[in-house]
Amino acid sequence: MKAKNKDVLSSFWSHVSYVSGTYDTPDGFVKLNEKIEELEKAHGSEKRFRLFYLALPPSVFIPVCTQLKHNCWLASKNKSLGKFTNLFNSECRVIVEKPFGRDLDTSNELSQAITALFNEMEIYRIDHYLGKEMVLNLMILRFGNELFRSVWNRERIACVVITFKEPFGTYGRGGYFDTNGIVRDVMQNHLLQILCLVAMERPVSVDASDIRDEKVKVLKFIKPLDLDDVVLGQYVGNPDGKTEDSKLGYRDDPGVPNDSKTATYACAKLQIDNDRWAGVPFIMKCGKAMNERKAEIRIQFRDTPSDIFGGNCQRNELVIRVQPNEAVYCKMNVKSPGMTFAAEESELNLTYHERFEDIDLPDAYERLILDFILGTQTNFVRTDELAEAWRIFTPLLHKLDAGAKCPVDYPYGSRGVAAADEFIRASGFKFSGTYKWKADKK
Repeated sequence: MKAKNKDVLSSFWSHVSYVSGTYDTPDGFVKLNEKIEELEKAHGSEKRFRLFYLALPPSVFIPVCTQLKHNCWLASKNKSLGKFTNLFNSECRVIVEKPFGRDLDTSNELSQAITALFNEMEIYRIDHYLGKEMVLNLMILRFGNELFRSVWNRERIACVVITFKEPFGTYGRGGYFDTNGIVRDVMQNHLLQILCLVAMERPVSVDASDIRDEKVKVLKFIKPLDLDDVVLGQYVGNPDGKTEDSKLGYRDDPGVPNDSKTATYACAKLQIDNDRWAGVPFIMKCGKAMNERKAEIRIQFRDTPSDIFGGNCQRNELVIRVQPNEAVYCKMNVKSPGMTFAAEESELNLTYHERFEDIDLPDAYERLILDFILGTQTNFVRTDELAEAWRIFTPLLHKLDAGAKCPVDYPYGSRGVAAADEFIRASGFKFSGTYKWKADKK
């Protein structure tokens, strides 16, 4: 922790109280309400806001929300209507953490139960990837720069690859992970949200409803995934690994069944069947126990027609690096320095910590909790958006749950499943291997 934040943290802890109770009985919630009222009176605030953050398993969402509504919720008065209502100027809001169900049916069941208690303006479904600096940057990058407007389509873009890699496995939380898998844990939410921001049309405004309307429209153009659309993997121990964890495979976790078929790596191809993107593959890759920590969006443009440089020019790529070392860079072909007239790859590079040296980028949760306090819903998931996301993935997930496709082994610390590289190439992505972006060039 930075020294300048220690006093802030100490002040924060001085305001923290603890109230115990069970999820499904009113006693604890009555005590919670009494404690809140005590604090509200102590602060003498005329305007009361109650913000509830539910970091809970989905199995208790409904009973907790029910108890909150009955015992802790405030009615708010709408002056224009002259009556008490919860539809406008709400004084209470609730954040719900993922997972939002396991499939379309369970998600709809949760949504119906929660929306029966609260209106959409009071519900904040949090996906922390929507609070990351470079994900938020997508809106301004796309719609604030004229140079991208005419090339952001199927005529100029050959392929889009969205990647999420973690260099550690699931040891210690394998029991939880085994009930979900990498597709539910990462792909259906984090990566699909990024896809929406890359592919959506220009919204009417930056208002939350306008942005989320366009995200829903994109999702409606995507067909449900099937088994042929994915490559799956499960990591095994690497005997040459440098740490004890790296020598353990996924099924070595005591919480994971010995015969588990849960994928820890997935690569999927989605197609958006609209005028802008028809025929452009959107590849999503995510995995645990990989060779590096990285999340990025890679937009690869089509080949230069009639190449006069002997086929030495590689495809241009616009890369938005989400983490670590936040950056935006464009791979391009330039003349090699010196007397030669050969082409080589270089980049136009905006690395955030080099360009904005004195800026501390806020944590994603920090940013989203502030949005929650301010009542800004732009970076939270709406009910219809959630339903469309589950529509795309539910048929595939049901087949995977039934064991219709088994994951392929890959070593801890590797790039993942080798077959995924061929899958991506066959989908239209060209990997040249002639260039690697380097951070920290100073």
